[in-house]
Amino acid sequence: MAWRANLGKSLKELRILFCQTSPASAEARGFVEKNYKELKSLNPKLPILIREARGVEPQLWARYDFGVERGVRLDGMNEGQISKAIEDLVKAGEALKA
Repeated sequence: MAWRANLGKSLKELRILFCQTSPASAEARGFVEKNYKELKSLNPKLPILIREARGVEPQLWARYDFGVERGVRLDGMNEGQISKAIEDLVKAGEALKA
């Protein structure tokens, strides 16, 4: 889980979008409730944006240097899969710097 402390080194911004009430967004809401505080404390300068909107599909967006963005749809993912998706986005950011 060392990648959790390296979010700020690979990403310029992390955005999590979900609906406040839909069952499809339940896992994304749970992930934010359980993990936001730790992620933010490990990466205090990284903007971690939580966007709630009625009817929106759960999504994860990472912004890298030079305005490059990558997104992942979170529909159907559990908490472990969401964590893995963020880890993959961090690794993609490290690859962009190489």
